[in-house]
Amino acid sequence: MQISIVIPLLNEQESLKELHDWIVQVMQSNHFSYEVIFIDDGSTDTSWETILELSNINKNVKAIRFLKNYGKSQALHAGFKSAEGEVVITMDADLQDNPEEIPELYRMIAQERHHVVSGWKKKRYDSVITKNIPSKLFNWAARKTSGVKLHDFNCGLKAFDNKVVKTIEVSGEMHRYIPVLAKNAGFSNISEKVVQHQARKYGSTKFGAERFINGFLDLITIWFVSKFGRRPMHLFGAWGVLMFMVGFGFALYLGIDKLFLNPLGRLITQRPQFYISLTAMIIGTQLFLAGFLGEIMVRSRKNDTRYNISDKINL
Repeated sequence: MQISIVIPLLNEQESLKELHDWIVQVMQSNHFSYEVIFIDDGSTDTSWETILELSNINKNVKAIRFLKNYGKSQALHAGFKSAEGEVVITMDADLQDNPEEIPELYRMIAQERHHVVSGWKKKRYDSVITKNIPSKLFNWAARKTSGVKLHDFNCGLKAFDNKVVKTIEVSGEMHRYIPVLAKNAGFSNISEKVVQHQARKYGSTKFGAERFINGFLDLITIWFVSKFGRRPMHLFGAWGVLMFMVGFGFALYLGIDKLFLNPLGRLITQRPQFYISLTAMIIGTQLFLAGFLGEIMVRSRKNDTRYNISDKINL
């Protein structure tokens, strides 16, 4: 199979049939072998019934239904596990991503051998104040922090070599940073393509302003995990030892001063160095223990279930 199209969705009943028909037209005109995997992330409208109808007329339509809303990252994780195509393409279900971009994205992965191609919505049809400006600031921070030179981390239209999606683990709210996860896993050939962005035709956005705050917090998380996720002792242990040695140095100085240099001077507890020493040694011990406990957790953790599936279609 050449292409797997993974589409997470939440309450997008109005757009699903139109999106399906558009994808099918593009696939048939380019003679691609394909599958379309819808992941219903706990929709409360008739999205699942619409997907069921589409699967009855097109056996290339497959679907997963979550028991409740678990988030886009979990939906993509489930879709990636099921994808069989040589190239895996993700897109949103709201018709803002253009299926006409798929053939070129496929070519860039299959022929030019890119590992990841991320869409860049250079011209956007969103609100300038609530989306465009915050998105530019977010993307700038993501580039500086991650080292991945992409203009649009938030674009849902992306293409991946199948090996990438089978290797990386997408969890939490990390769907924005899949290219960063791919880079950290060793897939270095990451590029981008300017794609056509379209105004939302039906419904309203499912993401509020809080996604940018969460995005910056996730950026800090992914930086930490990529550097120290498998060796927390290297961070916490190093800082713990440093703080403890600073505190011990002050304590040693106070002891030598009181015993040999100035035995008739102030009591040790009346000197501010004493409290600096005590605080530094306590913080150092706590940091060291945090690193030690982190190492135990990394070595003993098991893959826990991040979502529950209620129904599947053609899978």
